[in-house]
Amino acid sequence: MADFIVERFLPDERATLRLGEDLALALRRGDVLALHGDLGTGKTTLARSLIRALAGDPELEVPSPTFTLVQVYEGRLPIQHFDLYRLSSEEELDELGFDDALEQGAALVEWPEKAGHRMPRAAIRIELSEEGAGRMARIVAPDAAAGARIARSFAIRDFLKRSGWGEASRSYFTGDASARAYEIVTLEGYEPRVLMNSPELVLGPPVRDGKAYAEIAHTARTVAAFVALDRALHEGGVSVPEIYAQDLENGLLLIEHLGSENFLVDGRPVAERYVAAAELLAMMHGKAWPDRIEIAPGVVHTVPPFDRDAMLIEVELLLDWYVPAATGKPADPALRDEFRRLWNALIDRLQHAEKGLMMRDFHSPNIIWRAEREGFDRLGVIDFQDALIGPSAYDVASLAMDARVTVPEEIEAATVNAYVAARQAAGGFDAKSFAEAYAIMSAQRNSKILGIFVRLDRRDGKPDYLKHLPRIRDYLRRALAHPALAELRDFYQVHGFTGDVKL
Repeated sequence: MADFIVERFLPDERATLRLGEDLALALRRGDVLALHGDLGTGKTTLARSLIRALAGDPELEVPSPTFTLVQVYEGRLPIQHFDLYRLSSEEELDELGFDDALEQGAALVEWPEKAGHRMPRAAIRIELSEEGAGRMARIVAPDAAAGARIARSFAIRDFLKRSGWGEASRSYFTGDASARAYEIVTLEGYEPRVLMNSPELVLGPPVRDGKAYAEIAHTARTVAAFVALDRALHEGGVSVPEIYAQDLENGLLLIEHLGSENFLVDGRPVAERYVAAAELLAMMHGKAWPDRIEIAPGVVHTVPPFDRDAMLIEVELLLDWYVPAATGKPADPALRDEFRRLWNALIDRLQHAEKGLMMRDFHSPNIIWRAEREGFDRLGVIDFQDALIGPSAYDVASLAMDARVTVPEEIEAATVNAYVAARQAAGGFDAKSFAEAYAIMSAQRNSKILGIFVRLDRRDGKPDYLKHLPRIRDYLRRALAHPALAELRDFYQVHGFTGDVKL
């Protein structure tokens, strides 16, 4: 496969600084950058910008490692900065811990030719040279995946230029369990904005009836879903980000930064905030929402249903991932048949449950608390592109049994009670039917999450999610206490699904 090669003209020092940020945001663990160029071509400026971007500190002191040969920096991605000019032999690389550096993070190497054959074949070459009044940067990536990441980062910079934010400074903000990632972009004279990087979803292999998992579960495939739902939610009185610029084809948005105050306080839930969020849900669930939203002439997003197939494919993640990890063997056909029978019966009971716009992930990571505002505007809502039309109770379960933080039973009760009270005050609300739907949806969601968190560890190499499993099992036990779930509760207990297992 041919190398990825791209050239970027750098008219001034600011352009070199921006290039450092763009490259930093494309790096992953194990990447090596080999920096080539004569004196005065901007290698020091580029290296300093890249390291500061990775460290998340624009004022970080970045001395030249000419005499120490290596400097180590911590950050989102640890990076070691090597200057091999004074290297007398390739063997000295062992003393510098060159190979270990690649296992721990990334490496930036000046005078890489001194490393000889020890320089990895997949190293990304950055060649700086004089070009008229400025400089030319030539980037060569032998590895296709690294080249794709760099190309994506450059596409983001080009999108910012088209949006009038080409001179903005970029910094990593956050990622999530999907392929989406977010950046903070800052430009003098403006409030910071958020860059949403949401490439089109790549469907996995078929898992049932010739369809991929994402197709059956109705996962949003493009950023158009976010744009459509953002518009509908805004018109419905929900505080969602304003969209300043969009590139639907490439999955890029420049959106409002709703604030930095976490919905949690010191990592703990606060009853007042959960009650406020429940009341916002009550307002939303009392409205009629469109299931077809036009975002441009001829471009319509249809909000999918949370149908039987979607519910089952999600809940069966428990069998697909959690059971093998907990027991050391796959779920056998008899277990699967009984599991499906029980869940089909529960889904039947949802037939008459209230349905509407279901946010799907209405929980603490996706809610911004804005104490200086009033009413529902105190709650900024993000990450809603996967919304469906389904049981309203699902969102209440998502909030009150927050997957990322332990919600004590008393705060769960306060949250649910606040929701019910607000719905009853508006009239025409069946609290008994809601209680049953809440229990079923809580059990469905937490069963699914047990599977997802194990999948994130086993398939995606994200072991941090395993620490949440004891909480999810506790939530599951709470949900199964409802009389309507007695048979499922017995089944889960017999097979140890709710028992404490260390993975």
